[in-house]
Amino acid sequence: MKKAIHRKNYSRHFAALIVLFVSLQASGEQPNVILILADDLGFSDIAPFGSEISTPSITALAENGVSFTNYHTSASCAPTRGMLLTGVDSHRNGVPNIPEAIPPEQASQANYKGVLGNNVVTVATLLQGAGYHTYMAGKWHLGKTANLLPSSRGFERTVAMADTGSDNWEQKPYIPIYEKANWYADGKETTLPEDFYSSRYLIDKTIEFIDSNRGDGSPFFAYVPFQAVHIPVQAPKAFIDKYMGVYDEGWTVLREQRQARAKQLGIVPETSDMVTMSTTSSWDILTDSEKSYHAKRMAVYAGMVDAMDFHIGRLVDYLKSTGQFENTVFIFTSDNGSEASGSDNFNNKVMRFGLGLQDYNNDYETLGAKGSYSTIGPSFASAAASPLSYYKFYAGEGGLRVPLVISGNSIAASRQKTNAFSYVTDITPTILEIAGVARPGQHYGGRLVEPIIGKSLLPLLKGEVNTVYSEDDVIGYELGGHAALFQGDYKIVNIRGPVGDDIWHLYNIVSDPGETIDLREKMPGRFLTMLENYQVYVSENGVLPVPEGYQQVRQVLINGMRDRFGDNILILLFTVIIMIPLYFTYRFAQRKNV
Repeated sequence: MKKAIHRKNYSRHFAALIVLFVSLQASGEQPNVILILADDLGFSDIAPFGSEISTPSITALAENGVSFTNYHTSASCAPTRGMLLTGVDSHRNGVPNIPEAIPPEQASQANYKGVLGNNVVTVATLLQGAGYHTYMAGKWHLGKTANLLPSSRGFERTVAMADTGSDNWEQKPYIPIYEKANWYADGKETTLPEDFYSSRYLIDKTIEFIDSNRGDGSPFFAYVPFQAVHIPVQAPKAFIDKYMGVYDEGWTVLREQRQARAKQLGIVPETSDMVTMSTTSSWDILTDSEKSYHAKRMAVYAGMVDAMDFHIGRLVDYLKSTGQFENTVFIFTSDNGSEASGSDNFNNKVMRFGLGLQDYNNDYETLGAKGSYSTIGPSFASAAASPLSYYKFYAGEGGLRVPLVISGNSIAASRQKTNAFSYVTDITPTILEIAGVARPGQHYGGRLVEPIIGKSLLPLLKGEVNTVYSEDDVIGYELGGHAALFQGDYKIVNIRGPVGDDIWHLYNIVSDPGETIDLREKMPGRFLTMLENYQVYVSENGVLPVPEGYQQVRQVLINGMRDRFGDNILILLFTVIIMIPLYFTYRFAQRKNV
């Protein structure tokens, strides 16, 4: 057993990197790279992974590239983004959790600030140093002070939303822990246009940035982290209308349909099974009006995915019309699995009152439009993650396993799909090798920096290997007390209560991605070895235990009120009134598991 977790053999592929770098420089053909990140997109939310949602742009990318069906991230946005852009584990790069959810017992530690540390180098910084133009348009959530914004972390041109999320139709905070929606352009506060819709605007800005330097001979790196499909779930009416009636049979039928398509497409094995989440309500006991309401919630969600895909298509069309498409590599993925907040009892008087205090409504007629607030709740979230278990925040496959598509004519892909294990820290080294840019050493810019721990996926893309991870390689993971460790085809996982049982389980996630067969008793030797490996991961990476009774949503509420209002008790109480509906609908979903 290897003692060090995530230890990288830094000389591996070094010679190939140098040869590739020299050849690309000599030919002047360094590829452009576009990294597209969806927000809270479930495993089967795009057509190539089994969805009924129309995603022709992403489908075309998948057909011209490789789909990774065993790719994993963190189960929450900021930790994923930190690892995605640095190749460094979340407990070493400063972002082990979103800052809004870090309890005081952890926040005193240097690696628990929830913002990207100065001990890491972003892929944008490295590419910029190699002559790339670097652009970013979308959600940042890695710090909002001047030295932490993307304009200070290697991005030449930026328009960035710094919070966990915001409204998609106007410059408005989506939860009252924020006084305003914090948008920045090139490091300065900015105002959104009157005709703003998030997906359209972010692609408009990306095209604007790329076009501003077109023809100067330099390649570009563009990072496009969408707000879709983070709450509030909102979409233009034309996209919503396409899905009216599609979800009338409910979430259980949808989950089964997606499982069947995923098997047919080879995304999961034909013999794999799936569990029914205990947070899934019974569709059959709902009234007709309740069914119609929930079906439209999912139609809005589908419309938001569809709209995102449409605007990705606009970016592709622009690149084709300007002769830049052939030399561009696309990477599309999601920051974590589907979002289950909002409960299935979303359309009640308490929720309507709370939303009204925020100048929102959840009326059926206008669901998804400007001024509306919608979520899909835990039952449809399980369908969005089909055929996996759990969803965002949790260490089940539905929270951690998301689609990954890497596409481009400059990549000689030998296969359309791979079930080889891959992890979010692999994205930065993959981009660097594609671009012919070396990894940083122990020091960068006069400071000591953390080494990149991820592995380049380029050998997989080129068909040179079947996997980049050996049976001995281990990947540890922890977020909010939920924990996992991957090794070979296996995973151990512990999900805290009340949604989980706070017990370690062992699964073969290649043959059983739905995590239906616990192998702990059948494979005690492997289980104990992996458990020991997890303890090494905890020790080597400074993973701290969560306080007794810790719950993510509750901590966000406490931290947010304290940060915004301090000791102003009247405003504090007002905010509690607003947040009570959100918190108790969340608890309602949890209590079903006790």
